[in-house]
Amino acid sequence: MKGLPMLNRRQLLGVGAGLISTGAWAKTTNMGLPEAAIMGTAATQSPVRPSGGPDYNPVVTLNGWTLPYRMNGNVKEFHLVAEPVERELAEGTIAYLWGYNGQSTGPTIEAVEGDRVRIFVTNKLPEHTTVHWHGLILPSGMDGVGGLSHPGIPPGKTYVYEFDLTKSGTFMYHPHADEMVQMAMGMMGMFIVHPKDPTFMPVDRDFLIMLNAFDLDPGTYVPRVMTMTDFNLWTWNSRIFPDIDPLVVNQGDKVRVRVGNLTMTNHPIHMHGYDFKVTCTDGGWVPEAAQWPEVSIDIPVGAMRAYEFVADHLGDWAIHCHKSHHTMNAMGHNVPTFIGVDKTELAQKIRKFQPEYMPMGTAGMADMGEMEMPLPDNTTPMMTGWGPYGPIEMGGMFSVVKVREGIDKDDYSDPGWYENPPGTQAYEWTGELPEASRSNGAKTQLTPNPTGQVVKG
Repeated sequence: MKGLPMLNRRQLLGVGAGLISTGAWAKTTNMGLPEAAIMGTAATQSPVRPSGGPDYNPVVTLNGWTLPYRMNGNVKEFHLVAEPVERELAEGTIAYLWGYNGQSTGPTIEAVEGDRVRIFVTNKLPEHTTVHWHGLILPSGMDGVGGLSHPGIPPGKTYVYEFDLTKSGTFMYHPHADEMVQMAMGMMGMFIVHPKDPTFMPVDRDFLIMLNAFDLDPGTYVPRVMTMTDFNLWTWNSRIFPDIDPLVVNQGDKVRVRVGNLTMTNHPIHMHGYDFKVTCTDGGWVPEAAQWPEVSIDIPVGAMRAYEFVADHLGDWAIHCHKSHHTMNAMGHNVPTFIGVDKTELAQKIRKFQPEYMPMGTAGMADMGEMEMPLPDNTTPMMTGWGPYGPIEMGGMFSVVKVREGIDKDDYSDPGWYENPPGTQAYEWTGELPEASRSNGAKTQLTPNPTGQVVKG
């Protein structure tokens, strides 16, 4: 491979200021390989426009980036490095994970239907690994199941995967070697194959969200890998609210949101303010006549769903998992319920030894969003994040779709909070109230006929 072209300037600069070339690595044991680019920031990077070949509208990975490639003849070459990484889940919360090219989740791979790709995978982990190309159609020897498709990639070695992209859609990549440990440590990413025909299923903005989860106790840095279902940090692209970036959209844009799920449970993703159409699954694109309307779409384990909408409603609109405990951070599973319990006397006694003690939960948990109290090292409040009118009282799998007028095509910067026009916002009522009806029992009540007439059967 001597003399192969390196990444061009446009490819490098298009990924953003946080991109760092691991040149020293490439010039030693991996001479001749494509540069193993890494990202030094958890901010969402602007999309990388194709520099040659078929045109496509690139995706935007929330709090992530797209892996650059180089052309070697008619083959697109990528370089993934499996390695230990540090990921800032949120400000003040760092996790020691395993990932790819400096981050968890790994960089998004983008290519076009009909492309031939060659993906070099260098293993810098302390154990062997593989990469499974989840949902892609390829030769069985390239499928990445350790011991079945090929031997595991030993530490310090580089293997090559090479195959043709026979269909477009949204796919994922992750290990199929010591899978329980390696995925629990954060090894996963998205693989986008754009249609060969750029006029097929076009959108103006195309967002990517990878659902993953960690069991990371406050004060610790390495996730538990034996956890089956009791995770306490539910993340999008290995970030938790309030440090998940917003989905910034120009009014009138046609928007696609692609969601992949590599957690151990399903996630009903709900978006406020809109109904949308489900347009793609793991198996491929949904024909227009078969697309169905939703306001929530359940993402099964190991699956992907994509939905589309036209951004015609201005405002700040919540988007989140509708499992309530998945919009919490560092949640304890054995916390007793104290609603209705008077802890005044107990709190007075405890404050004699711990003056900063604050009782919680006697009137619900909303006070968690407003409290300021010392936290254990390396953790984030369970309910956090502030909006223009106070605490948002969310965490985990939560973000905001921000629809505005006049957003430039490649602008994904946060426009700030939406100012609701007069007469379009809920407000306090101080006038006379109508009488509030109440049920007097637990039995089903028949609704009276509004005319007072008896309806004969």
